[in-house]
Amino acid sequence: MRRTPIIALAAMAMLPATSKIASAHTGVGDIGGFAHGFWHPIGGVDHVLAMVMIGLFAAHLGGRALYLVPAAFASVMAIGGAVGSAGIPIPFVELGIGLSIVVLGTAVALGFRTVIAVAMALVGFFGLFHGYAHGAEMPETVAGLAYGAGFIIATALLHSCGLALGLIAASKVGPRGETLVRAAGALTAVAGVAFVTGII
Repeated sequence: MRRTPIIALAAMAMLPATSKIASAHTGVGDIGGFAHGFWHPIGGVDHVLAMVMIGLFAAHLGGRALYLVPAAFASVMAIGGAVGSAGIPIPFVELGIGLSIVVLGTAVALGFRTVIAVAMALVGFFGLFHGYAHGAEMPETVAGLAYGAGFIIATALLHSCGLALGLIAASKVGPRGETLVRAAGALTAVAGVAFVTGII
């Protein structure tokens, strides 16, 4: 068994630990629109977990899901961001974000398989809440398009981390890699329950 893929898996699995435990929430200090938008998703562990799980979920489904599932999330997230920045209320945003972590983590943990359209609808539904949180908390002092571009690019990078983790696990590590991915999904689901219940 090669050590390099296992080290890569472990390193990517540690990514959420680099984020602050926050619930979708604005960055710190006086930074420009793009930078603020870029760091916003990365600054909240709830967002990081959900987006990495989407990458893992897409990798598990394979084929066209590798790009269609993350694209569905990003597209609806952009719509949610526009709604949030316009000040249009959407109920249960924090609950939707928390449940996204529970549902996506559970899907990864169980190795859930479904048709691409259903997977796209599922992640798109949760993308609305994540996007709304980003848009609603966009500072008035930053440029909206630059901010939006930043958080979409950051989201794509987080999806890519999940995709890479899933593809490495499937092609390089074998059964141990699949076990590690499923364990990451299970731990993520537990973290999601903690978010929903307010424990963290």
